[in-house]
Amino acid sequence: MERFFNTAGPNIPEDNYTIDPLTRFDLEEVLTLIRQKRYFVLHAPRQTGKTSCMLALRDYLNKEDDYIAVYANVEGGQASRNDSQSVVKSTIDTMAEQFRGIVGNDLPLQIRDDVQQVGKDSMLSTYLRRLSENLPKPIVLIIDEIDALVGDSLVAILRQIRSGYADRPKAFPQTIILCGVRDVRDYRIVLSNQDIITGGSAFNIKTESLRLGNFSKEEIHELYMQHTDETGQVFDDACFPMIWNATEGQPWLVNALGREVTYKMRENRDRSVRIIPEMIDKAIENLIYRRDTHIDILIDKLEEPRVRRVIEPMLANEDEVDDALIPTDDIQYVEDLGLIKRERGKQRRIANGIYREIIPRELTWSTQDALTQQPQWYQNPDNSINMEKLLLDFQQFFRQNADAWIGRFDYAEAGPQLLLQAFLQRIVNGGGYIDREYGLGRKRTDLLIRKPLTDHYGGPVQRVVMELKIKRGDLDKVIADGLEQTAGYMDLVGSVDEGHLIIFDRTQEKTWDERIWHKTYEYGGRTIMVWGM
Repeated sequence: MERFFNTAGPNIPEDNYTIDPLTRFDLEEVLTLIRQKRYFVLHAPRQTGKTSCMLALRDYLNKEDDYIAVYANVEGGQASRNDSQSVVKSTIDTMAEQFRGIVGNDLPLQIRDDVQQVGKDSMLSTYLRRLSENLPKPIVLIIDEIDALVGDSLVAILRQIRSGYADRPKAFPQTIILCGVRDVRDYRIVLSNQDIITGGSAFNIKTESLRLGNFSKEEIHELYMQHTDETGQVFDDACFPMIWNATEGQPWLVNALGREVTYKMRENRDRSVRIIPEMIDKAIENLIYRRDTHIDILIDKLEEPRVRRVIEPMLANEDEVDDALIPTDDIQYVEDLGLIKRERGKQRRIANGIYREIIPRELTWSTQDALTQQPQWYQNPDNSINMEKLLLDFQQFFRQNADAWIGRFDYAEAGPQLLLQAFLQRIVNGGGYIDREYGLGRKRTDLLIRKPLTDHYGGPVQRVVMELKIKRGDLDKVIADGLEQTAGYMDLVGSVDEGHLIIFDRTQEKTWDERIWHKTYEYGGRTIMVWGM
């Protein structure tokens, strides 16, 4: 039976193409922490492979036979929210069933029944204490989805775990590993009385915080080669840089893209079909347009004020941001969600190409639907887009509608760029692609429009470079910088049909007649049209 790319639930190696989960984190470091009787955290964005890794660690430890290792997912307690008694009981029920499955007898269930009359403030700690005293080997307990719990319930669980720490390993688990999206120190827990405490204060016995990373380029290649080895279907070498740029190794995206291009695209179920770059483009577009659960969850997060505070300056291409104005835990939260990356010595950026595409598209989704412009209005006889006609129409549209439409955006600081991108997306949808580069310190948004001129893979493609800038300071200086940046981007892209520089002037004192203009420049041997708006 043919295996497949997995996009739902833990990996099953017999069914799914799999990167060995035990290679995805520093196993020796984890084993050392366990030997040292440490309690620690492993966190990563959703659908990164935490569960698969922790199940593999559990099985590895039980096979080594020095410990009784148990994995328990406590997400079910989320429904009870601040009802800490219900959450504690639910957590014990979950643990009891998992312990029973590992030890092979009903002792964990009997102990669970024995502690039901213990008060909610010590029921869990009593349960873990009695288990530890009655089982023949030290316990390693892996608690997954811990940050699905909230408020009083989360504090109750953390404090009861902390209370038995000094008695390990004879009378409490030797090691407890907390797994979630965020590091426990980043929890801001709102209690039922509206007091706020941090996870660090409720669980100050944590030794380490380990983060599960994405796939490397080599691991992506290994995963896709498993498909080639088992089916004979070949990926063109040029596909892999595209896959990396689109996903940067985010495991769900890597698997979803593999599944899309080899299975969901029906014509490619014929394993004699070679997977080529144009198919990867199509697969990426399909994923974005279909808005699977993983993408839908990220889209929902964009509405949160703390996410907007971090993402909006990146969309607006601000030169720099005073991070003192953005709470540190907001930046950490958005990074833990997997939306941004922070690298030493560099400005933070959107985590991968697919997210860079999703964010502006989603923020303008309703705007795109409300626009009346149709692709055929701007189609040349050869099926290319008439960019001059399109931008002339956008200038008029922007003049008449900018204030009203930009006011609708939650991300108002990036409103002009988002409105143009919505207009472009409306025209390009269904027959082309827009590649986007934006972020802090860039001082512009780079857009590359790619419009295939035929329905056949490998046919001619129209390529148009656009640079979007907000006028800050002297206009002549902005134009000079913009021409250099536009020409540089055209050189980077290579074979380009047109280059356009769009400058948004938000000076309120200027009339629209002063703001709306266009002019052709020659720069570095290239013709670039500059548009004022």
